[in-house]
Formats: sequence, structure tokens, C-alpha cells
Amino acid sequence: MPQENDRAATHEVSLEDLILPGTPKSVAEAYRSLAERARTARFGLLEEDVVVLDTETTGLSFKDCELIEISAARLSGREVVERFETFVDPGRQIPPEIQKLTGISQIDVAGAPSPKEAVAALAEFVGGAPVLAHNATFDRTFVEAVPGGANVSDIWIDTLSLSRIALPRLSSHRLADMASAFGCAAVTHNSSDDVDALCGMWRIILCALTDLPAGLLGYLSGMHEEVDWAFRPVLSGLALADEGVRFSLPAVRARIVAAQQGHVREDAQELDRPTQVPSCEEVTNELSADGVAGRMYDHLERRPEQEEMAREIARALATSTHRSIEAGTGVGKSLAYLLPMALFAQRNNVTVGVATKTNALTDQLVSHELPALAEALPGGLEFHSLKGYDHYPCLHRMDRAAREDLPIAAGKKDGRSDNAVGADMLTAIAVCYAYACQSPDGDLDALGIRWRYVPRSMLTTTSGECLRSRCPYYPNLCLLHGARRRAACGDVVVTNHSLLLRDVDADGNILPPIRHWVVDEAHAFESEARRQWAVEVSGEEARIAFELLGGTKTGVLRTLLASCAHLENSTLVCGLLTKAAVTVARASVACADLFEAVHGLAASARGGDAGYDVSTLWIDEALRGGEPWGEVAAAGTRAADVLAEAVKQLKEAAAALRETDARLAADLGESTRFLSELLAGVKLICVEPDPAYVYSAQVSRSRKRANMEKLCAEKLDVGADLSERWLPEMDTVVFTSATIAVGESFEHFDAGVGLDRAAAGKHRDLRLDSSFDFDRNMSVVVAKDMPAPSERGYIDALVDLLFDVHVAMGGGVLTLFTNRRDMERVYAELSGRLSREGLELEQQGKGASARRLRDRFIAEKDLSLLALKSFWEGFDAAGETLRCVVIPKLPFASPNDPLVREREARDQRAWWKYSLPEAVISVKQAAGRLIRSSSDTGVLVLADSRLVTKRYGRQFIQSLPSKNVQTMDRAGIGRFIKLWRSSRRK
Repeated sequence: MPQENDRAATHEVSLEDLILPGTPKSVAEAYRSLAERARTARFGLLEEDVVVLDTETTGLSFKDCELIEISAARLSGREVVERFETFVDPGRQIPPEIQKLTGISQIDVAGAPSPKEAVAALAEFVGGAPVLAHNATFDRTFVEAVPGGANVSDIWIDTLSLSRIALPRLSSHRLADMASAFGCAAVTHNSSDDVDALCGMWRIILCALTDLPAGLLGYLSGMHEEVDWAFRPVLSGLALADEGVRFSLPAVRARIVAAQQGHVREDAQELDRPTQVPSCEEVTNELSADGVAGRMYDHLERRPEQEEMAREIARALATSTHRSIEAGTGVGKSLAYLLPMALFAQRNNVTVGVATKTNALTDQLVSHELPALAEALPGGLEFHSLKGYDHYPCLHRMDRAAREDLPIAAGKKDGRSDNAVGADMLTAIAVCYAYACQSPDGDLDALGIRWRYVPRSMLTTTSGECLRSRCPYYPNLCLLHGARRRAACGDVVVTNHSLLLRDVDADGNILPPIRHWVVDEAHAFESEARRQWAVEVSGEEARIAFELLGGTKTGVLRTLLASCAHLENSTLVCGLLTKAAVTVARASVACADLFEAVHGLAASARGGDAGYDVSTLWIDEALRGGEPWGEVAAAGTRAADVLAEAVKQLKEAAAALRETDARLAADLGESTRFLSELLAGVKLICVEPDPAYVYSAQVSRSRKRANMEKLCAEKLDVGADLSERWLPEMDTVVFTSATIAVGESFEHFDAGVGLDRAAAGKHRDLRLDSSFDFDRNMSVVVAKDMPAPSERGYIDALVDLLFDVHVAMGGGVLTLFTNRRDMERVYAELSGRLSREGLELEQQGKGASARRLRDRFIAEKDLSLLALKSFWEGFDAAGETLRCVVIPKLPFASPNDPLVREREARDQRAWWKYSLPEAVISVKQAAGRLIRSSSDTGVLVLADSRLVTKRYGRQFIQSLPSKNVQTMDRAGIGRFIKLWRSSRRK
């Protein structure tokens, strides 16, 4: 039984370790007393004749693995009255890692009952009683995969999910962690020990459920009674104690947030006094062993580059100017910008911001750097993390989800029944309610919701859809706006690129009024802006949205019609809604016709994408002049007309409804806002195109995948928008990354973020070398005789080269591809050859979890990996795990990419201005994967001969952090690596 798919070694965890920071004092005190109260509490039938179960298996795969142990215990009150224990003979070898983890050897299972025999005995023991299991889906699936397994029980209760409802303020719901924190038996990956731990936790979970606000359990157990939900009898049984109490989330939220107070900082542009800026001398001193940095770190090494970066930021703050700073790996740029920014914020009573691209850096800042800085600064430091709208529960949407039809159509099913998907949705709703009742603020990320089956839109909103003043929770009771308000009381706000860019698009109405920003990982800022500001219309998303909106007999409109029947002006409102429902149905058909016409564009797709079912097609003037697009344009015009009519009619219905029931009117507006967005997208792309955008269509050649059709409009010049809409509103923006310059030039980057349009003297560029000795620690090898990627024999030559590299290096090689087709061909030919040499090779398969691949690569020292774009940056594997990075082909953007083609159509030098520098920066990012600490060493193999044969090759070489570059025939690279390894051992 894995808990949350984590079989990590057990360790002691205290309850204080698990209680989330910011938990209200009353909630924390209740958690601390749970173990004692659970000893004497009585729960009636919920603790009588229930069976606690755990299994051990040969692995995690339901398809390929087998049971090896089953343990169960029957509870009666607080006592275990009967036990069931058996090993199971899996009929195969138990993998060594499983033997080590569970302590179950091949000798233990020899002669044990077969899976069928063991499960039959289990069924007799259980006798149909309710079964409790932590991550019950895992245990139940393995048990019921055995003939006769379905006879064990019809009632399986997942205590993992139930504990998330009962104890929403815990950072972990692993059985091992909770059992340790609450003093239950230890979890050892021995089934009987795990069963004892869960027996102890069961009463604690039940006791914690009764601590939830009065009326909540009854409210949750009454949701959607048409769904067979395993938790319903548990919640309804406990709710009897509060029978007749009406639950009110607004009242609960008001009590929770009442104690949250703070002082909102000033807008820096409204200060009536000169700003106080830390001097260059001061920040230099604070980065020394006698300063703040010395108090943060026990073993501090002076870094001149870090000091220079901090001084440059102090100068920018003093002059209200902008900076582009390339700070190589090891500079310590986080502290270099946090220190002067934090001092500036505190001295001027303002809030400063940091925007990152990756969650890894956000977590590093919020969990490590900022807490350490707060402890080292004499006056402390107040900091907050803000995420996008879709990371926070929308309390209004939670209420609607609890009472309106579940959006079953919007969730993936993977062959599961509607009831199973509906049960997952109810669990998600219940977890969010419990969390909202115990949390002043916070987000969804740690709640364990199965987003694969729960559409995020059921529980979250967007900036455009947020009701704001029309919402009963706005602003103080709302988790999202509450987080924003509290962030406005802090010194430092950490957020991500996407939320900052959405704030720009919303004219500053999302984030606090911050005028001083650091944009870290800035090499990705332009592309993220293009993605955030894109306008997209999707056939599948439109179909689902129309299905959820429904009409007079289904969906939201049916629910609203029923709710309006009792209103004073019900005849008028119902008449308007019925009329609008007819138009909505016509709009749904018109949009389906539009995407059918888009599907007809597949024949126009260029041959470069011929190997894929789905192609991306550039919509240029030539395409717009052809017959296929003529059909799209005509269908788009018809769709726009009927969408406009539907929007108009629904607004009329909402206006009439608002006179008697503002809440229902708000619900109608929220549910139909997508129609306005769909209308705007269709008009922009099909009816009234704007030359500021580049247009494309995603089309499928297969009828089976016709729902993949999309139309998209992306900003061509993001820098122009940033220079007009954002930078003039800012006092200082510091863009920084380890990879934003091409050689010594910032020209490409500055244009992409709008700094090239700034007034003279308004910005400055600074390039700082790495604090690591790259020339000593990284060797770069260029294969000068590789065939060109377009030549016959390229793949064979690449396979031979990679074989030599892997064998010479002994594994630990990361090969970064630019396309899946080449990667899969290489893997098919290379993996068998390496296996015969005792080396394991993995590839980034379709649908594979990048996080799991990363974790496995880091854990297994000699594993090698073939990977795609997600591994080119943001992947850290310090130490011996990663010893070599291979780049088979320079990562130029596809010549068929719509943005590339649009640029080339407008600018003859587009390739030199955009494609080349972007490829150089990508190679710098990839090279940066190799050296992540001062002691790391490695070899970078560049297997593209164009670095030697083309004049642009030197731009790549000159931009690398190491000048230790050698060019040689590919036949000699394996020998070179062997010599390199030998020299490092010495």
C-alpha cells in the first residue's frame, strides 16, 4: 500500500512539523488534543465490525504486479478483535528493491497461498464488512484483480482522502507521517504494522471530522445524493450530533479571517518623500561574513560577482531605472537581488516583487532563501507567495458545485463510470470546504485533488470570470483576494511570470501596486507573455462549455429555470431564459460547423508535419485567399452572429433576474461569460484579424481526433506591449537569468521585453561570469564530421556516437532532442545495444511524467536518459548523477512554426534576429544542466557539425560558459571521454 505513491523510508515526524504555517491557533490546538480525545470518544457503528486492510505487492503497476502479502484486522470499538495475515505467492520473483523495502523475501512467499487462495480466505474473513485502507484504490484494485476479489466487500473507504477532509491543515497525509505525529504504531511497510497504524488513526480521523464546523458534515453528506459516494455514510453518521444545524460558509470564513490584520503598504509612485535606497557600500558589507549573509550561512564564501550584482540593483533602485543582468551559474543571484530589494521595501514602506518561471525556484525562495533572510535581518521580513487564480478555491464556485449538476462531461474518465468520476468530484468539493473552514488563506496545490478527473473550473475561477463585488465572499472572505490583500501588507511578494503577465493584461487589478520587480529566469519571459496573451478558441472546450451550459432540459440553464420558478417576475425571467436557450443551442451548432470547416484545412498542412496526426497550420494571406479558408471565414461569421445574439439575450435575462435575485443573476453571468470570450476569439481570428497577431490553426488529419481543432492568435511583438503597457508604470524592473545574452550582446533579449524602446539612460545591461570554474570543470567536444540532420545516415551515425559516449562515460548521460521522432528512432536502435553492455537507457515517452523521470534519473546514478524540451532547462542533478550532456541537433525553431513564418514574411533577417539567438540561449540553458555546484564536472558533447561548417557556429561556441572546447572526429569522442574520466579519478 503506497501512500501518495511514496514508499520513502519511515522517519519520526512531530505534529508541529505537519501543521501548516498560518494555521489559526484554535485549529492547531484542536489538532494537538486529537489523540487524547480520540481515546475516549465514541463513534457507534463507525467503529463496530469494520476491517482495516493493507497489502504489499511486487510493484505499483496494476497490470504487471502481484500481491505478496495481505494483512487485515477487525475493529470493535477501540479494540482489534480478530486478525488476518498471509503471505501470497506471486508466481514470480520479487524485485530486489521490493524485498529491501518490505522485508519480504522469496523464501517467505515460497509455498504460500496463491493469489486466488489468499483472496478467497480474505473474503471469508471480511464477510462483506466495510473495509478501511489508506489509498484504498491501490489495495482494492489488486484484490479485485484476483478472481473472487469482488466478493471481499462492496464498501471500501479510502482513509487517505478522508484524512484530507478531516485534517486539511496538515502538510502531509501519508500514513507514516500521521501515525508518527499522533503517536500511533509505526509504519514500516510491513502490512501488519501498517494495519495497526491505521487502526489507531481511524479514531483520530473520525474525531477530527467532528471538529469541523457545525452543520458542515450534514451539508456535505447531502450533496448530490444521486452519486454513490463511499464517504456519505461516514459523514451522515457523524452529522447526527449536529442535526438541524444550518451550515454557513460566509459565517465560518468571517470568524477565520477576523484575526488576520495587517498594514497595507504604500504605492511607491504615491510617496510624498524621497526614497531611501541602500548604498552600494552597505549591500557589499551585508553580503560579507560580518553582515546579513554571514548570519544566513554557516560557511560563506565571498563571491565578487554576487556583490557586483547587488550593487547594480542598488544603483537601479536609486535611479529608478531598469536592468538586464546575466548572472552565470553559482553567482548566488537570489540573495544578490533579495537583499537590496528587501531593504528598499522596508525603508520605504512599499512592497517589492519577484517573478519566477518555475515552481522549483519559487519553492526555493519561499521555503529557504526568504525565511533565512527574515531571520538574519534585525527587523525580520514579511513575505508572501501569490499564484494564479486557478490555484485558489473559488468559494462561490464551490457553493455552486455542491448544489448544481456535476460537470461530468468536463472530466476525463479513462473508462471509469460516471459514478466514479462523480465521487472524485464530491471528495474534491468536501476537501475544499474543510480547507476553507480552517484556513485564512492558502491554495489548492497540497490538497491531493485528482485533477485528472476533476475539472479545475469546477472549483476555481479566472481573472475574467471572477464576480468581484457581486460575490458574497468578496473581498475579505475570499481565499484569493484575501491572499492578495495580505500580500499588499508584506515587504516581498513572490509570484510567477504568468500571474504577473495576467496582471499586466488586467491593468494591474490582480496584484498589489508593486513598482519594483525582479523578473528571475527572465529568458522565458517573452515566450510566457506570448502564451498568456494568446487568444485561442478550441472546438473541444467550446463543446464541453455548451454541454455544461445546457438548455431547457439540461445543465446550468435548466437549473436556473427551476430556481427562477418561485420568483416574482418568474414569467418574464423564464421567458427570456427559454428564448436565450434556443439561441444558445443554435450557437452550439454554429460553432460545431466552424470547427468542422477548420478540420477541412488539414489538407493544406505542410509536409513537415506529415508524421503526426495533429498539425499546426500558419494562417497567412495566401491561406485566407483560398477556398478552404473561405468556408472557415463564412462559418466563423455565422458563428459570430449567433454568438452575439446569444450574449445579448443572456444579458437581458440576467438584467431581469438581477431585480429579484442577484445571486442567481451572478451565477448566470458567470456560467455564460465564456460565450463573450468565444465571440471575441472568433471575430479576431475569422472576421476582423488584427495585424499585431500571428494566426494559426491546429488541425487533425484523423476524423477520430477532430475534437483537437483549435484556432489561435498570438502577439507578434510582445516587447511593444510591455514597453507601452507595463514598463512605463514601473520604477525599476530587473530582468535576470543565467542565459539572456548571446555572447556579449543583450540586443535580442532587450527587444523581446521592450527595453530597447526605453528612453536613453533608462536601462543598462550587465553580464557577470559564473562563480564556478567552468573552464576546469566542463569539457566541450564538438563532433565535426557528423552528417547533417537532413542527410541519410544521420540517425545511424548518431546512434553509433551515442553508444560510444554512454559506454565511455558508464551511464549518467542526458541526451536532449529537439523532436520526438528522432528520439524514438534513436531509442529503438540504442537501448538494446546499451543493455548488452550492462547500461540502462530510458526515454521520455508520450504521456510520461517528467517529474517522475527526473526523480528516477537523479536516484539512479548510472541511468541515462533521452529527453525532450522539458529537460532543456530547470532540471538540476548536482553530483555524479549527471556526468554528460549530449545535444544531437542545434535547437532551431521549426521552419514551419507559424511565428517563424510570420516573422520571415515581414523581415528578411528574421532568422538572424530571432531563430539564431533563441537557439543559442537554448544551448546555453542545456549546457547549464551539467554544472550545478562548484564541485560538479562533466562533458558537453555537441553532435551537430554545423557548429564547424556554418559561420554562425562560433556564436554558439562563444556563448558557452566554458572555453575548454575541442573539435574532433566522432570516432575519437569515446576515447576522449575515457581519458577525461581517468584524469578525474586521479
